[in-house]
Amino acid sequence: MKDSMRSRLTRLSQRLADLDEFLSSQNAANDMAQFRAVTRERSDLLPVTTRFAEYLEAESDLATAQEWLSDPDMRDMAKEEIASNEARMADIEADLQRLMLPKDPNDHRNVLLEIRAGTGGDESALFAGDLFRMYTRYAERQGWQIELMNASESELGGYKEVIVRLAGENVYKTLKFESGGHRVQRVPVTESQGRIHTSACTVAVLAEPDEMAAIEINPSDLRIDTFRASGAGGQHINKTDSAVRITHLPTGLVVECQDERSQHRNKDKAMKVLAARLQDKQERERHAQEASQRKSLVGSGDRSERIRTYNFPQGRMTDHRINLTLYKLEYIMDGDLTELFAALTAYHEAELLAEMTANE
Repeated sequence: MKDSMRSRLTRLSQRLADLDEFLSSQNAANDMAQFRAVTRERSDLLPVTTRFAEYLEAESDLATAQEWLSDPDMRDMAKEEIASNEARMADIEADLQRLMLPKDPNDHRNVLLEIRAGTGGDESALFAGDLFRMYTRYAERQGWQIELMNASESELGGYKEVIVRLAGENVYKTLKFESGGHRVQRVPVTESQGRIHTSACTVAVLAEPDEMAAIEINPSDLRIDTFRASGAGGQHINKTDSAVRITHLPTGLVVECQDERSQHRNKDKAMKVLAARLQDKQERERHAQEASQRKSLVGSGDRSERIRTYNFPQGRMTDHRINLTLYKLEYIMDGDLTELFAALTAYHEAELLAEMTANE
């Protein structure tokens, strides 16, 4: 192990000890915000410091085995122990390199997942509905909370736009590579000649701010309009101006919410979406400034980039960023995304590791 890596790991281990000391003190109960921050930092440090402790243990065992080599009666066993501990240390060091990769500060956050129909008319809206079902089925299997924020349904089914909040452990970390253009190739239900059409949807994964205060929104920068909701909902929906449209004047961002009967609830949801979009806008602008220094294929989050094709006649899904093709489209559309997400994460980690190694 390089001295620089060992030094960093030693500092992280000391930092963990400092955090444990703080959490066991009376000061921890006095500031809940700091308590949560320290708890989260400790959770982030624990995997890497645990593996480092295992590395040091294997290193100590290796040193002991090497001392046995001088004893003829212990030499054979010593050689076995040396080989075993060297292999163990190599495996742990590989894990440590991965665990020490730069962390995305948003990884722990919940997300607002936005799906919008694009080219393809009604077929695109139907595909947006399919994507919505795919992601929510996956979320259900992960035990995440699912909250519909807003939905604009199309006449033949599906959605022109749908926004859903997903809450749980490492939601953003899991879904952050889904932003971009999703293309579908299939025979639409409206196609009488059996011809294959190509349609597209756009997916945006927005990290939800921990608190509304995290994004400063000046009330004077907002124009808030109320109107009668449209779509399913019975008589009530036609009698009250419960739907809310918020326009952020400096940026031109517009958010609508009409899924709740209460105007107050719709406004609250719309403000959450607006805060997430403003934060996302700030981060994408920052990433654009850094693009000249570093360009990650899977981490760019470029909305205009076509990232994936779903080909129904061939039963395949292809992620163009990592050249991955899976012939299990039926299962993928039913929410079986584990293999795909694992491949995207592994590719991204390999990019980061290569960059980190090049800079050393």
